[in-house]
Amino acid sequence: MARARSSASRWRYCNPSYYLKRPKRLALLFIAFVCVSFLVWDRQTLVREQEIEVASLKAELTHLQDLLDELKSIGGNAGGVSGRNGKSSKKSTVPDDPIDIQRREKVKMLCFMHGPQSKNGVNSFGGLGATLIDSLDTLYIMGLDEQFQRAREWVANSLDFNKNYEAIVGGLLSAYDLSEDKLFLEKARDIADRLLPAWNTPSGIPYNIINLAHGNAHNPGWTGGDSILADSGTEQLEFIALSQRTGDPKYQKKVENVIIELNKTFPADGLLPIYINPHRGTSSYSTITFGAMGDSFYEYLLKVWIQGNKTSAVKHYRNVETSMKGLLSLVRRTTPSSFTYICEKMGFSMDELACFAPGMIALGSLGYGPEESQKFLSLARVNCLGYFLQLAWTCYNFYQSTPTKLAGENYFFHSGQDMSVGTSWNILRPETVESLFYLWRLTGNKTYQEWGWNIFQAFEKNSRIESGYVGLKDVNSGVKDNMMQSFFLAETLKYLYLLFSPSSVISLDEWVFNTEAHPIRIMTRHDNGENLGGSDGQQKQFYRLRGRKEGRRVDD
Repeated sequence: MARARSSASRWRYCNPSYYLKRPKRLALLFIAFVCVSFLVWDRQTLVREQEIEVASLKAELTHLQDLLDELKSIGGNAGGVSGRNGKSSKKSTVPDDPIDIQRREKVKMLCFMHGPQSKNGVNSFGGLGATLIDSLDTLYIMGLDEQFQRAREWVANSLDFNKNYEAIVGGLLSAYDLSEDKLFLEKARDIADRLLPAWNTPSGIPYNIINLAHGNAHNPGWTGGDSILADSGTEQLEFIALSQRTGDPKYQKKVENVIIELNKTFPADGLLPIYINPHRGTSSYSTITFGAMGDSFYEYLLKVWIQGNKTSAVKHYRNVETSMKGLLSLVRRTTPSSFTYICEKMGFSMDELACFAPGMIALGSLGYGPEESQKFLSLARVNCLGYFLQLAWTCYNFYQSTPTKLAGENYFFHSGQDMSVGTSWNILRPETVESLFYLWRLTGNKTYQEWGWNIFQAFEKNSRIESGYVGLKDVNSGVKDNMMQSFFLAETLKYLYLLFSPSSVISLDEWVFNTEAHPIRIMTRHDNGENLGGSDGQQKQFYRLRGRKEGRRVDD
């Protein structure tokens, strides 16, 4: 009986009524519970913080390893691209990844299923066939021979230049460089001759609109009679290449005179307003931006320098160094996430168009000394830890920050609010994918391929229709428009295809892309600025193309 009472006495402490009758003991029990809970919570917090710190250290180690790999890639001549004159690069070519093969075949398979929702074409350029001509080199690079031959027949029999101007010289020249078919060179020369009157201004700064049938040139009324900076810098690569291939210097002289004229009043910071007076050759007071109406001018300063092998023949393009340093003065960071962006000189916004800049900076870094090269490359490269998110990361987040995972046309940056989409349509632009292509080619970092694939999948999910692809009226709601821009085939899908292709497919050692993603073969220029051998057989062919399975490749 005593043992039973003892057992019952012990169990009474588990009965709530025992404590309700003894409030002091209830209070002590509550305090003991709180202390034990705090001890357990504090222990878990310490463990969690330690796990975060370990993960951070691992991420930093991974980041340092990636940086080391990037430096090795740059030192190894752009990650294994084939060298000129048949010489191999220092770093051996990486074997083709099976996942890359699948992805580029996916891009290739879907590339030429295209058309608006209504399945009616849009005659934006007076029937000039801009989409088809823009796509010639894409067809060739992807190995779509049947479609390329059908397009060639259209160019031969139906292409009519008695229209208003649309820049298709690059598409024709690229098709010629790839295929060696002189039909394309003849057509390029035809349209270039029709364009030449646009440069007949007192300063040599071209008018931006010309009727190809009659040669009447003028500027749009909304510019107040001024020429647009980006348009005035366009055709630099194309006309120089045309002079090299035809032996006629008139095209090269026209476009190089534009740069010589602008160099007379080139600003110390290398940043020009977007409007230029074609009569005086001087800049008008206007916006300064690497976005719309300014972008391709800076791009061509760099690419003509590359096209000319960075020799004294193109020394008047060396102001690209000044402009790239001026670019740094436009770099800002957001709070709280520290996104890096390129603002207008008097504003806090960035166009998606300016997302070509990370790729341009990475490509340009190859022409600098080690210290400045790394300065510009680090600006273009993403910081894996997230402490210093850079330009490419910001552009990628233009896509990731919307419900559709597709970027708007431009973004605003306000203190404490990071980024917010401004103009919310998406017209299938290529600039971010272009930069990812360059960064992958120059560093070998597969992160850029993954980002590109995510963007492609977002196009697949939100822009694909039965007959092809269309843009979005609003990246937040996903409402579709009824148009596919020609640059989607010529640029966006081409860069995506090349993003998953070996570096020997359109090697950056041997080709330079114009602003519309048309690859132009690099030819040696001499100190007098000329290499005009002509296309009539006088100039010795210095390359050949071999058979292809996954696309066009250059012989090692």
